[in-house]
Amino acid sequence: MDKPCILVVDDDREIVKAISINLENEGYRVLKAYDGLQALDMLSSQSVQLILLDVMMPKLDGLSATMKIRQDKNIPIIILSAKSEDTDKVLGLSMGADDYVTKPFNPMELMARVKSQLRRYMTLGDINVKGKSNLLRSGGLCFDPDTYTLTVDGEPVKLTPTETKIVELLLRNAGRVFSTEEIYERVWEGPAYGAENTVMVHIRRIREKIEINPKEPKYLKVVWGIGYKIEKI
Repeated sequence: MDKPCILVVDDDREIVKAISINLENEGYRVLKAYDGLQALDMLSSQSVQLILLDVMMPKLDGLSATMKIRQDKNIPIIILSAKSEDTDKVLGLSMGADDYVTKPFNPMELMARVKSQLRRYMTLGDINVKGKSNLLRSGGLCFDPDTYTLTVDGEPVKLTPTETKIVELLLRNAGRVFSTEEIYERVWEGPAYGAENTVMVHIRRIREKIEINPKEPKYLKVVWGIGYKIEKI
């Protein structure tokens, strides 16, 4: 298999250069971009296995770029940021990032995180899913996107088409938090005007079908002030 290709995105060219040297010394191929729009352009034409992405950039910031990438790609994304507050980390991860590294960072730690994400993606995760199985799993949940069927601990669960779309979205991105607005826009495929109650009702119905105790859910969790997720188990 070809060496993994990593896209490094930061408006500080010296940081891009330093990270690139470390990655190349580890045997990776490196692509370089200096703003979010340039990164998206590269992703449309290049095969990339991991992205290192700065937050504060011109034209398109890293969090906005992450959300756009996540619309159709599951490539691991490691956020690089000078902001170290827990709220900043939660925000970055909730937007779809897989990891978050605070500047200034230890190059050895960054390389370790890169290797961990690549191992998960290329050996255990999404890159091989077609060759292994299309089934989406988390603990006792198992969703078959080919037949649109869900089982819980081996027992079939009857879902409406809308509930099915929500489950597939959350299971396909297990561990990631989706806002009410994003769930609505991606499932209903329209603008999320007054969507909170609509989504909340569907979430409650799904919980009643998949949870032993819907009031203390094991799988479908609310992250207060942010949105919903299915736990990665």
